[in-house]
Amino acid sequence: TDRLVVTLENHTVIGGLSEAVASTLAFNGVGTRVVPIALPDEFLAAGALPTLHDRYGLSTDSIISRVKAELDAHATPADATPPAV
Repeated sequence: TDRLVVTLENHTVIGGLSEAVASTLAFNGVGTRVVPIALPDEFLAAGALPTLHDRYGLSTDSIISRVKAELDAHATPADATPPAV
């Protein structure tokens, strides 16, 4: 089955935890989706942490939304929740 691995890191996505996880899985022949939630590889704005977390997708609400979206995007009909009646 297709599994989802989400990594969360408070630094750039380049050379971070997600790359280590993805390469470990690949070297071991495990075909799993790895979704990194991290800072983009670019110069970042300055500001208060809550504001920056919101801006770069690292706030709690942003993380929850991203994980739900990833799960929904790859859900099979058997995984789908029946509509409420």
